[in-house]
Amino acid sequence: YNANLITYRASSDVLLEGYHEQNGVKNAFTGLANNANVKIISMSMGYIFSVGKIEDGIRYAHSKGKLIFCAGGTSTTFTNFVGVIFPAWMSETVAVTGIKEGSTYQKCDVCHSGSKIDFTIVMERLGSGNTMPVNSYYDNQSNYVGGSSVATATTAGIAALVWSKNPSWTRDQVLNKMKQSSSFYPNKNSEFGYGNINALLAVQ
Repeated sequence: YNANLITYRASSDVLLEGYHEQNGVKNAFTGLANNANVKIISMSMGYIFSVGKIEDGIRYAHSKGKLIFCAGGTSTTFTNFVGVIFPAWMSETVAVTGIKEGSTYQKCDVCHSGSKIDFTIVMERLGSGNTMPVNSYYDNQSNYVGGSSVATATTAGIAALVWSKNPSWTRDQVLNKMKQSSSFYPNKNSEFGYGNINALLAVQ
């Protein structure tokens, strides 16, 4: 609500393992950093190793006051051992992951967690294991999507709501309001950060 969406294609897939993909992501962060209309950057891509040029792009965007959300990681057992992936582990980014519904916190079957996570979003049904239903882009069919990627985009959307309600706020004020509206605040959980965000409370 009351926000514009700018898309920037930086890579051919979500695993940033090639030179052109890594260069594309750096260029995307640089381009978005230089766009005065951009306040929030959401990226659901990553790698299990740090990449210097992407670090440079993120630090540059952060220096321009951008609020940067990155996916904590979604994968099978191939990379689950990593914990939170790059660049979500950077201090300049806000790391998000998906959890199962219910009163106790459990990460999604394919989601990463760890001390670098800042927020969570419910992405998986506890009993069936189904991920959250959304409208599909194909023939209006319902579909299931989940993991830290969708959780990250959802969290960025909540940030956009908070900022649209308070347009004069800084990045830190928006982020602090989101933390204050989350389930673990004022503490930070060792695996799930500040937890789920109460979006209604965040905009009040």
